[in-house]
Amino acid sequence: MRRYKHYIIVSLLLIYSPYCLSQQDSSVLDKTKLNKFIISSTAAYAVSLIGLNELWYKNYPREKFHFFNDSKEWKQMDKVGHAYSAYHISNTAYKALTKTGLSNKKSYLWGSAVGLLFMTPIEIMDGYSSEYGASTSDLLFNLSGSLLFATQGYIWNEQRIYPKFSFQRSQYASLRPNVLGSNLVEEILKDYNGQNYWLSIDIYKFLDSKTNYPKWLNIAIGYGAHNMIYANDSSNENNGYSPYRQYYFGLDIDLTHIPTKSKFIKGLLFVLNMVHLPTPTLEFTKKGAVKFYSFYF
Repeated sequence: MRRYKHYIIVSLLLIYSPYCLSQQDSSVLDKTKLNKFIISSTAAYAVSLIGLNELWYKNYPREKFHFFNDSKEWKQMDKVGHAYSAYHISNTAYKALTKTGLSNKKSYLWGSAVGLLFMTPIEIMDGYSSEYGASTSDLLFNLSGSLLFATQGYIWNEQRIYPKFSFQRSQYASLRPNVLGSNLVEEILKDYNGQNYWLSIDIYKFLDSKTNYPKWLNIAIGYGAHNMIYANDSSNENNGYSPYRQYYFGLDIDLTHIPTKSKFIKGLLFVLNMVHLPTPTLEFTKKGAVKFYSFYF
């Protein structure tokens, strides 16, 4: 169950993100707004940690802090999920901080720091649990997500490459529902066979501003894995399954370029833009197969 805890943190910030976008931009630091952001974010995070403890940690004994090497499990799908979560927490925090009047550079710096700080204590809690254990690879992927956000901010002063998520149900969840999910919501969070992660590249931002290239049309590079009932390859192979990776190349739609004056709609589009929508896509696998999909989610 450790592999979907970071989604809970993201969901809390997604609820908060429309509020972040509803405030007016300001070039003057508003300490009241800044303090409100700090207090509300801290409170939301404290509630989430208490909830995690009640849902998972309290059911297992505490022990001396230790590490657990899960870097080879699930074809690293959960690791990519950590980077995805850290990136979007950083981006949401950045959006909120800019509305307080904090400078853009400082907002990028502290926004990326919030993304990393929000994810790290979960690993510490894992380290004291007899069921889990802290994961070095999780920490590194948390860092990579925050760095992806911060680096783009410092180089381009904007985001041109951003992670997205998509899901479609697989036939494997029913074979091991206690691990892969017994209903749609659980499957979205737990079934790595149905999950895909994408890097959406905003082509328009790399071109001359006078170009007629549509702002909303991006290129997406995706990653997924299939044939996984168990966490490691040996267990899958011993039970007749051959896990393999999947790579994708296709189009993507940037919903934030949809013109609207509604601040609520802007906030909603900001959240929905974290999801990769169905578009024409090529799939490549290590088995040598290449498939074309008219619309792939």
